Amino acid sequence: MQKYGYYFISVYNRGIFCEKLGYISSRIVTQRQFSVILFVISEEISNFAFKMKRFVVLELFCMALLLFSSCNQRSKAVSNDAASVDSLLCPKYATGYQVKSQDGMRLVDVGNDYHFALVTSDDVTVPDGYTKIHVPIKNTICMTSLQLSNFTILDAHDVVKGLTGTKNLFNKDILQRVKDGRIVKIGMEGYFDTEMVLAANPDVIFISPSKRGGYDAIRETGITLVPHLGYQELDPLGQAEWIKFVGMFIGKEKEAYEVFAGIESRYNELKEKCQQLTVSGQKPTVLSGEMHYGNWHAVGGKNYLAQIFRDAGAEYVINDNETSGEDLEFEKMYSLAANADYWRILNSYPGEFSYEALKASEPRNELFKAYKERKVIYCNMKQTPYYEIAPVEPDFLLKDFVAIFHPELVEEDYQPTFYHLLK
Repeated sequence: MQKYGYYFISVYNRGIFCEKLGYISSRIVTQRQFSVILFVISEEISNFAFKMKRFVVLELFCMALLLFSSCNQRSKAVSNDAASVDSLLCPKYATGYQVKSQDGMRLVDVGNDYHFALVTSDDVTVPDGYTKIHVPIKNTICMTSLQLSNFTILDAHDVVKGLTGTKNLFNKDILQRVKDGRIVKIGMEGYFDTEMVLAANPDVIFISPSKRGGYDAIRETGITLVPHLGYQELDPLGQAEWIKFVGMFIGKEKEAYEVFAGIESRYNELKEKCQQLTVSGQKPTVLSGEMHYGNWHAVGGKNYLAQIFRDAGAEYVINDNETSGEDLEFEKMYSLAANADYWRILNSYPGEFSYEALKASEPRNELFKAYKERKVIYCNMKQTPYYEIAPVEPDFLLKDFVAIFHPELVEEDYQPTFYHLLK
């Protein structure tokens, strides 16, 4: 510490100690403190310039400049906090929504037709065409398992007050809430019980607009309907990224960003390993689905499931531009997939599914190579909470497939979450 004039001043640990002001961190200096420091330094330089060592003068001026710069940077950081948060919430993979900040509110555009202004104060005037929603919301209704999965992974079941039903629902906490009345069942889409909807007292209702619908009666109640378009995403990470969408409505933006960042990191790390492995090697091929009512519903080549197959280092037998898929006759599917290495099946078979059951459902199934070589990849929705949690766990879904296609890339004792090879 040096004594200059009336004040003791020292440069210490990225800050300045002044007897008049005390220790001032370069991260928290105020404009007034900065002015006093400049006055002290300039006064002492004027009065004692010949007595001071030059390097001390230079040191003090440098620190003053550092403080000034830090102050300005901190001011900018504070003013940009909202923008920084929104830059983290803006979707990187999802295509169904966009986010931006404006005048103390968060503007959220869902698809081309729905626009919401998320506000925390009544004093905010929202732009024309935007519906005002006060956040965080306290009560809501979920129409699909995909929507519910977002609340589950964010530990936000307290916000959910209504569901369409509990079929194929495994979550014990949700089932208990339904049992004791904290969550009500409002009926299936198209057949909603308006009284139960009102009993849930929702601030907003998350909907899937292109499904069966039946929302007119709900609209008449004046409750705001918010489309959740996660089911339309073609990228597995895009579907999972709707976690951040829900997070904005329930005041869990930070948690949503952190959860998704972990999913993204794990998914992309494993995807990269698969890509490196299959650059020069041959990729296994896979078909999907099974016969139902005389047709084989096959997902399209741009469906999110087909993307997971590719990310797991495999080739899907259908390589078209369809997204939702199409119904094919058996002969057409057989011509495409007779020699596929693997066969993925997801169903709700009562009891234990087997190769015998697969053959019984359609005798010609035994003609496929994947059947003959016992390489059917299977998940039973009556035994596994697939739609309940898989939408927000694409990293686990990917790892299940990688464990089958390229087992050398996962630990030897890996236990699948959703899919396994049928025995």
